[in-house]
Amino acid sequence: MSKVIWKSGTMLSPLPVVLAGCGTMDNPNVITIAWCGIVNSDPAMAYISVRPSRHSHQLIKKSGEFTLNTVSREMVRKTDSCGVYTGAKVNKFEKFSLTPRTSSQISAPMVEESPLCLECKVTQVISLGSHDLFLAHIVAVQVEDKLINEEGKLQLGKAHLVAYSHGDYMELGKKIGSFGFSVKKKDGKGK
Repeated sequence: MSKVIWKSGTMLSPLPVVLAGCGTMDNPNVITIAWCGIVNSDPAMAYISVRPSRHSHQLIKKSGEFTLNTVSREMVRKTDSCGVYTGAKVNKFEKFSLTPRTSSQISAPMVEESPLCLECKVTQVISLGSHDLFLAHIVAVQVEDKLINEEGKLQLGKAHLVAYSHGDYMELGKKIGSFGFSVKKKDGKGK
């Protein structure tokens, strides 16, 4: 394997794509984010990284709240557009025919069209250089009914979620295994 030193851009891919809701229902805003993820399970915590120059950064810093709204393949064009325009000049919900939805625990809006929405309260802001990382507790989760099976298990594979890799949007593909499958015997039991 040859090695190349790469000094810019995202080096670990793919990344989830979300629309981060911020502001209030009276003045809703949304920003496209790929630098995000889950960082802890108990308590449930997530993060987003946002450039301080972005309009949404100031809204999140002021309120201490944001929503993470997953993106399906049907939403990808609108999601990309939300990353191109600034909420300081454009109401992105109106311009791109997205629907702001009231969150259950926070003031920041969710995106109705999103299959899964996380409501987040910021616990810490860490300046990293080009971006500030907003670390947050997940205080509520909203999910489309059709993504929960009869046993109450979340089935995100049915949501046709989108990932981001080096400038490209990609729909997540087929299931190729489940956690622990590599050590299970063919009868489904352990070693």
